[in-house]
Amino acid sequence: MAPGAFDSKGKLETAIAETVVKFPRPAEVDKFTYGTAGFRTKGDWLDHVMYGMGLLAGLRSRKVNGQTIGVMITASHNKAEDNGVKLVDPMGEMLETDWESWATAIVNGHSPEETVKAYGDVLQKYNIDQDKPANVIYARDTRPSGARLVKALEAGLKATNVTYKDFGILTTPQLHYLVRATNTQDDKNPYGEVSEAGYYKKLGAAFSAAMKNVKSNSPVTVDCANGVGAPKLKEMLKYLPSEKESGLKINIVNDRIEQAEVLNKDCGADYVKTQQKVPQGFDGKNYDRWCSFDGDADRIVYYFNDEGPVFRLLDGDRIATLAATFLGELVKKCDFEEKLELGVVQTAYANGASSKYITDVLQLQSEFTETGVKNLHHVAARYDIGVYFEANGHGTVLFSKKALDTIWKKEPQSPAQLENLEALRAATELINQTVGDAISDFLLVEAILAHEQFTVREWLGMYTDKPNKLAKQVVPQRDEYKTVPKTAEQKLQSPEGLQDKIDTEVAKYREGRCFVRASGTEDAVRIYGEALSSYDVDHMVRAVADLIEIRSGRRG
Repeated sequence: MAPGAFDSKGKLETAIAETVVKFPRPAEVDKFTYGTAGFRTKGDWLDHVMYGMGLLAGLRSRKVNGQTIGVMITASHNKAEDNGVKLVDPMGEMLETDWESWATAIVNGHSPEETVKAYGDVLQKYNIDQDKPANVIYARDTRPSGARLVKALEAGLKATNVTYKDFGILTTPQLHYLVRATNTQDDKNPYGEVSEAGYYKKLGAAFSAAMKNVKSNSPVTVDCANGVGAPKLKEMLKYLPSEKESGLKINIVNDRIEQAEVLNKDCGADYVKTQQKVPQGFDGKNYDRWCSFDGDADRIVYYFNDEGPVFRLLDGDRIATLAATFLGELVKKCDFEEKLELGVVQTAYANGASSKYITDVLQLQSEFTETGVKNLHHVAARYDIGVYFEANGHGTVLFSKKALDTIWKKEPQSPAQLENLEALRAATELINQTVGDAISDFLLVEAILAHEQFTVREWLGMYTDKPNKLAKQVVPQRDEYKTVPKTAEQKLQSPEGLQDKIDTEVAKYREGRCFVRASGTEDAVRIYGEALSSYDVDHMVRAVADLIEIRSGRRG
């Protein structure tokens, strides 16, 4: 069979045409679109999409010479009846952006013939040899619909002769880890053992090394959103040093995975961040340290109650600045002969005070990029050590090959330098560099707090957030609201003239900053604003919302 073509007997075309009819496209959905979170909607509508992702995962593996591709079935922080799917590329990163349009095309066929054609178009576009081997691994979270959707995925894989392996129920970051570990087994330094236990062993050993010379001084409670993070964190505990050894006591709440209806309900990282309140089940006293995972355990936020009680959030911005401070100090103390460039990447939703702290106090490079961790990941990869987090708590740290070589080859010049070097080396192993990982980030934060002997109050006191507000304004057509490229979505290109009016309004407020971007999921725009006083923020965001409402009214 020639590359980029179906076999002459049409066996492949027949196999796809005969099996796709068992997973018909739902009439309820006009069009499926692969976005930052992959495909995500009601679980009952995803069988056809899952079949198509089986087809595409095999194509992607063949395009990258048989390297293993991952498929994760999850809807993260969404309610239990939703589900979704996203593909993972060979090094554990998000699917290459160019392939997102092919993912969209292959699941939107209205007939077997259209599905077969979409498959053939990808073969032809990338000159893929269908006879090459293809390898795929997959996993799912705890949602009831996941078990059924796996069957649809497998049907697509079988139809196109893909070798596959089911890893069962995992967190999203665990699957990312397994993809990278699988594809690096023949390397001089493989990423880790290809098993769920290998994930725990790697993080457990790294955390033990990071805590070698320090002890935690207070307990921490983890809200697992009644999701997959609960059983996986419990398993992780078996690989961590004992409470007596580390001083760290970990309490786990919201772990009812057997009750599907409570998944992410009034708990979890997204709830805590968006509602600015403690989750259901919170019973902490003032200054007790708590954190929350989201439903698939790739986000984490910390928080506590101050006197009053007043809710205090330590979100992704706070985790980024804490990590950058710690890693920056270790790099300085290790005194490497070759300079390592450390940078912090955020989105425009990051509080301006955190960005100012990064540039003025830490004196590090700070960059903004568009929303979506895949955008932050690519920019962070340009640094020797790139710290990236979204304010929602999704993020990680990347170490370049140069950084890893420098860190591991360094000969310490004193016992103190050896101690710092060991802590930095442990951090490179503790951090899941493939994707934001709530369990990995949790262990990193706990190690840093132990090293710095920080309480949550001292962590919060690193800088003072500017008053800010995130609002939503319903609009007739969100697609009209397009942002100017390379402005981190902070400037509107259209509707024409609206940005000038927003700029005029924002200029009235001290240290005001406000931007508008279209929602990715509903006919609305998001309005983020911050200023020197809460009064100014409220008035500024309301004034910008009025500008949008007036314009929408004119169109109506």
